[in-house]
Amino acid sequence: MGRSTSIRAAQVDGDEEAGAKASGSQTLLRGLDVIDALIDGALPLAELSEKLELTRSTTHRLASALVDRRLLSFRPREGYSLGPKLLELGHAASQQMHLPRIARPWLEQLSAATEDTVHLGVLDGHHALYLDKVPGRRRINIGSRLGERHPIASTGLGKALILDKTEPEWIDFYAAPDVPFDSAARAVWLERMRGYADKGYAFDLEENEDQIRCVAAPIRSVDGHIVAALSVSSAAQYMSDARMAELTRTVTDAANAISADLGWSPKS
Repeated sequence: MGRSTSIRAAQVDGDEEAGAKASGSQTLLRGLDVIDALIDGALPLAELSEKLELTRSTTHRLASALVDRRLLSFRPREGYSLGPKLLELGHAASQQMHLPRIARPWLEQLSAATEDTVHLGVLDGHHALYLDKVPGRRRINIGSRLGERHPIASTGLGKALILDKTEPEWIDFYAAPDVPFDSAARAVWLERMRGYADKGYAFDLEENEDQIRCVAAPIRSVDGHIVAALSVSSAAQYMSDARMAELTRTVTDAANAISADLGWSPKS
């Protein structure tokens, strides 16, 4: 075999390999499209193929392969639905997704963008439990430590954790044993909570620590429930009302990015 013949043969082999990879990728993507199409419920073959804009034969071939791998289930009167393998994969993914590890890059990015201290926390009884903290660049001492628990009612992060709860539940959090009761103060607090719930973020207006203010937003899991919250904290001199209003978008964007990494979507 001459050199030119060898080169042509190698080119043909390369083209065939590239074509096989492209075909495989297309099949994989179409298979994923089939799974996505069934998120809202079971569909018979005809409706599934119409939704995917594929022929029935192609749809049947893809769906049958997914049924074989237990990624889909099939019942004659209902059609195709999501299969038990996805439950196994979902459980495995949830076990592997360690919240602080997932959130850390976003916390660092938020701290760098604002130059302020960023906290991550979860609900622990009537308190916010701090899981992570990224110090800011400003020479400000914010008295918080990992593993500390702070009252829900007086922290921005704590308020963000309970935005989806009912007003009676808010009152229960406000009446926590370590929070002094004041009916007038509670009325103001409840009015602010209604506003926070409507807007999707919360403030700490020097309620938890003198001269420290913060902007906080909730983090949601795949089912849409609030599972954590983050906050940006700084000295009051750097946290004017105007700046806090500006930070709401930055903070909620970071919280939503973490939520997306946990599987949440605004559509869910």
